[in-house]
Amino acid sequence: QIVLEECLRGTEMSFFALCDGSRAVPFASAQDYKRIGDGDTGPNTGGMGAVSPSPLAAPALQRQIMRRIIMPTLAAMRRRGTPFAGLLYAGLMIAADGPKLIEYNVRFGDPECQAMLPRLRSDLLPALMACAKGDVRRAPALRWDSAPSLLVVVASRGYPGAVARGSKIGNLAALAEPPSLLFHAATQRRGNTWRAAGGRVLNLVAQEKTLRAARQSAYTALKRLDWPQAYYRKDIGAGL
Repeated sequence: QIVLEECLRGTEMSFFALCDGSRAVPFASAQDYKRIGDGDTGPNTGGMGAVSPSPLAAPALQRQIMRRIIMPTLAAMRRRGTPFAGLLYAGLMIAADGPKLIEYNVRFGDPECQAMLPRLRSDLLPALMACAKGDVRRAPALRWDSAPSLLVVVASRGYPGAVARGSKIGNLAALAEPPSLLFHAATQRRGNTWRAAGGRVLNLVAQEKTLRAARQSAYTALKRLDWPQAYYRKDIGAGL
């Protein structure tokens, strides 16, 4: 047998929707950077950075995604007796003729979650409870900060291949100063020092009025990191 697949050309986008089994409402969007190297070169990783919202997520495109992809999926799952309630994550390719579905996940995504949720200004729990109880329409409207966020993943040198563990990470407190927000991913505390304990080690998020300002804040903060074994992409958010 021979399987022919369409070659999708365009820009990737992560789109999230809250679902109650029958209905869905848009949640948020992000743009993920999967490749290890600048300019999207090298092997795929778990994600080397993200921006939220996606610069492509215009209201018209979001409506198209809901109409062509999200709602037909929910309807089909309901017909087969397996309705879905929760957060639906659509990995998309935005092509010249519209959005194309690459994959689904049923989670917030890493590192998209760390980029999206700092923008949320209302309580997430009532929205999730409304999904679980079968009527997402009862959820209070989510309030989002219009200021974009940008996230840079700091990995151990050698990732996504074999990495050395145990190297000392210094000056982490300086990275966590506003407007930056620091998430630990694979760190270990030994006495008074932090050590690297895996491949993707830190997630640094900056949120500013513009994506350009967020990018400048994030990379300025990263210059204060005292960790010779650190590796991160230098082009997250460039050109957007």
